[in-house]
Amino acid sequence: MTLATVPRYEPDRLSVVDDHAVVVGGSMAGLFAARVLADRFEEVTVVERDPLPDEPVPRDGVPQAHHPHALLEAGRATMEDLFPGYGEDLLSAGGLLTDAATDVAFYDEGGFLADGPKRIPQYIATRPLFEYVARRQLTDLDGVHVRAGCRCLDYLVDDTATAVDGVAVLDRNSAREELPAELVVDASGRASRTPSWLADNGYTPPPVDEVEIDVVYSSLAVQRPPEDRRTIFAPASHPRTRGGVALPVEGDRWLVNVHGMHGDHPPADATEFREFASNLPIPHIERILERHRWVSEEIERYPFPSNRRCYYEDLDRFPDGLLVLGDAIASFNPIYGQGMSVAALESLVLHHTLASTGSEDLAFRFFDRASEVVDIAWTMAVGADLQFSATTGRRPRGSELFARYLSRLTRKAHTDGELRDALYRVIMMETHPSALLRPGVAWRVLKPSFGSITSDARIPVEADKNAAER
Repeated sequence: MTLATVPRYEPDRLSVVDDHAVVVGGSMAGLFAARVLADRFEEVTVVERDPLPDEPVPRDGVPQAHHPHALLEAGRATMEDLFPGYGEDLLSAGGLLTDAATDVAFYDEGGFLADGPKRIPQYIATRPLFEYVARRQLTDLDGVHVRAGCRCLDYLVDDTATAVDGVAVLDRNSAREELPAELVVDASGRASRTPSWLADNGYTPPPVDEVEIDVVYSSLAVQRPPEDRRTIFAPASHPRTRGGVALPVEGDRWLVNVHGMHGDHPPADATEFREFASNLPIPHIERILERHRWVSEEIERYPFPSNRRCYYEDLDRFPDGLLVLGDAIASFNPIYGQGMSVAALESLVLHHTLASTGSEDLAFRFFDRASEVVDIAWTMAVGADLQFSATTGRRPRGSELFARYLSRLTRKAHTDGELRDALYRVIMMETHPSALLRPGVAWRVLKPSFGSITSDARIPVEADKNAAER
C-alpha cells in the first residue's frame, strides 16, 4: 500500500466508544498512533521514557535524531490530514518547504537526475522539530496525555493471559504505577521487547528477517546562506559503498552527512570527515564543508547494522488488546528515509481497521493490512541493499529483475524529467512501484538511446561559485 492506495484519513468514521488506550513510545510512530486513537478512546496516554523539554532538541531515545531525516510525500500528506495546520506550524518554527522536483540534486547511476516537470512539495526540518511540532499539536487534543520520563516495565494481562489490559510503568519519581487500558500499542521502536514478552508468556514470537548492511552515519551542521535551499543527495549505491547528503534545515543550516556500508565507515574526526567527503563521486558536499562555517561542536555517528522485519501477520496466536507498529515491526536502511512515512501509512491502516469492525480481532486485521505497507518499503530498501555482494539476507521475490530495470530507468532519468517524476513519486511512497512499469513509463525506459547520457547532466554548481565569492 502507498498513499495512492491507502484511503485517506476520515475523522468522522470513528466515534469515542472506549475508555483508555496506552501508546508505548513517544517518537513519530507513537504520535501518529495516539492521534488516530484519540478519535476512538476517551483518553490516550503516551508513555515515553525520555524527558521531553519544551523545545526541539535531540533526545537519548532517538540516537539518529542528529542526522538528516526525510518526510516523504506519503508522510507529508498524512501528517497534514491528522494534524491540520501542521505545515504552517512547522514553517513558523523554522522548517522549510521546498520543491523536491527541482530543489533536490539527486546523484545516482553516474549522473544527476533531470528536474521534474511537476512540483513535489516537501517539508524539511530536523527530526527533533518534526517530532516537537507533532507532539505539541497532539497534546492540544482533549484527553491526550504524554507521560515523559516514564518507563514501561511490563504488560498487564487478564487472568487467562490471553489479553493485555494495560501496562505497568516506572514514573519519573521511580514509583511503580499500573495504567489499565482497553488497548496498548507498542511503538517503542527497533528495541521493542514485545517479541521476548510473547516468548516469556507462552506465545510464539514473530519470525524475524534481517538483511545485514553494516551502515554507519556521521553528521554535522554547517552554516547555510538563507537563500540557498538545495539538497544534495548522493546515497551509497552499488557498487559504491560511500554516500553523502547535505540537507537544508531550520536555523540557516545544512545537516551534512556522510555514510558508508560494509565496513567502509566514515570517521568522527573533522579532518578525516572532510577527506571522506572528498572521495564521494561528486564535489558538492566537500565544497559545502570547505566554504561554510561548521556550527556543530562534534561529529555525531550512528551505526545501523541491518534492515529488520518482524512478521506478526504470520502468527497464529496473539493477545487481545495489544498492537505493534512503526520500527517495532520493521526498520529500514535510514539512507532511504522511509521510516516516518511508513509509520504514517500504518496509522492510516489502524484508523480504517478500527473504523471497519472495531476492536474485535483487531491485531490480526491490522497486521495483515499493515504488512502491505511494509512490503513495499521493505522490497525497495532491501532490493537496493542486496545489490551489494557483501549484503546478507533473504532477497524479496522479483527484486533482482526490478533492480536492473530501475537502474536503467535512473540512467534515463538523467535527461528525462518525466522519468524523474515517476521515480520520485515511488520513492516518496506516493505511488506503487508497479507505476514504473506502465506503458508510458516503460517505453521511455526501454526505447533505444541516441547519444550518450553524460554523468554531468545535472550538476548545480552556480550556488557553489557564489559561495566562493562570498
